[in-house]
Amino acid sequence: MIRQSTQQVAVVGAGLGGLAAACTLAARGYQVTVFEQNTWSGGKAAVLEEEGFRFDMGPTILTLPSVLKRIFAEAKRPMEDYLDLVPLDPQWRCIFDDGEVLDLVANVDDMYRRINEFSDNPAAGHGYRKFLDYSAQLHEISERVFFWRSVGSIKDMFQAGELFDLRGLKDVLTLRMGRSVAGTVRSFIPDARVSQLVDHFTQYVGSSPDASPAVLCGIAHMQTQEGIWYPMGGTRAVPVALKKLASDLGVVFREGSSIEKINKASGKVVSVVTATGEVFTCDAVVSNADCVRMHEELLTTEDKSRFLSERGYEPACSGVVLYLGLKERYPQLLHHNFVFSRDPHEEFQAIYQQGVPAPDPTCYVCAPAVTEPGVAPPGGEALYILVHTPYLREGQDWSKMLPEYRQVILDKLKKSAGLTDIEDRIVYESALTPQSIQDRYRVLKGAIYGLASHGKFMGAFKPANRYAAVKGLYLAGGSAHPGPGMPMVMMSGWIAADSLDQDRVVEPVRRDTMAATL
Repeated sequence: MIRQSTQQVAVVGAGLGGLAAACTLAARGYQVTVFEQNTWSGGKAAVLEEEGFRFDMGPTILTLPSVLKRIFAEAKRPMEDYLDLVPLDPQWRCIFDDGEVLDLVANVDDMYRRINEFSDNPAAGHGYRKFLDYSAQLHEISERVFFWRSVGSIKDMFQAGELFDLRGLKDVLTLRMGRSVAGTVRSFIPDARVSQLVDHFTQYVGSSPDASPAVLCGIAHMQTQEGIWYPMGGTRAVPVALKKLASDLGVVFREGSSIEKINKASGKVVSVVTATGEVFTCDAVVSNADCVRMHEELLTTEDKSRFLSERGYEPACSGVVLYLGLKERYPQLLHHNFVFSRDPHEEFQAIYQQGVPAPDPTCYVCAPAVTEPGVAPPGGEALYILVHTPYLREGQDWSKMLPEYRQVILDKLKKSAGLTDIEDRIVYESALTPQSIQDRYRVLKGAIYGLASHGKFMGAFKPANRYAAVKGLYLAGGSAHPGPGMPMVMMSGWIAADSLDQDRVVEPVRRDTMAATL
């Protein structure tokens, strides 16, 4: 039986994190109202439908379905009643600069054989297997001390009492603090092309493998363990399902209603203010807004200064997305494809250090008609192409930069992936750039993945979900713990909701205890 509460919670933003928080809180009996500036819920997980084509506009890869199942379990509702998930294996097709192909499959023994057949280095397959063993250790540590709780630094893990014993010391050593993803991958896998494949697990968080901490190598095991899934109807089906669950639980949605301010009194949240000046009184707020922009736009100057002084926060990368409606499919494409750059170090140096588009980029290509033909007219394809770019830099005018970079992307696909006549097959086209991503989603400098995971010691840590400086304020979304990517963003919403619930449950106990001692 769902317990009822008189506590009123305002959720700012109906992205995946906000929706997950709303579902979890409503399942635990809270009164929840979600405010969303756009006229739709789901944030970047939006949809574009034109001329018989349907495109997922944002994320297209769903991993860790266990996170979704946990959210539905809060309400004791089977996820299968709301979503139809189809497993994809091979998970990716990897197309290298010279046109050679290696498919990533979930089964480790099968992948071992494929790598040994693909690579000239006899140690490559063995190295991949050893790497996944190490990745499994990192995943286990993450599940035990990092996920499903509000964590903003290694100090939070020590305070939780997880790293004080001998097991904790072993965990710290396993984390390889001070080592990067790229360095760790190459210490296991001697083949340059297979290493490039493995590097791209880190691209779920939009950060450079050369600058990201080794703990992110755990992503590889998460994916091979639970697989990659496609929700029929596209990844847009995920926020649609979460909104339906939330509505079934009594959540009120205020779409087209932007929040301009979070009010507090005596250090505690008391209300939010909409763009029309309406004051909505509440007991707590879960903010699904970008963390930096929340401080700049919704809180006081004092709160902003305190937050920004804690550490340097760098936006993750942005991107150019091409939505191409093709009149005819390409049989060499799987559902998910990576067309790799000729030199990953050149690519990452350009994007993350020089702040310019890579001259020879890696192109992620999603061809969903392979799994769901209805995304396009018969025989056609709703091709989604994402190329990572720097976050918005001063002086970059993407209205002028896009035509030239579009051609760079198409030329790359012609050369490496054999899409030689792609321009002849295009019957519909649209695009997003770093500028339009910033304008559409109000994210910091057009960053797709929130805050960068750079820093070999602290890069894995994002702002904690329980906001210490303002009582009753909780953070969700890709710029909060545990970070970006569909499952992590939804986990952040669950953690924010759980932290709020823990705090509300504890408070009356403390008051009763105090009264009994007076």
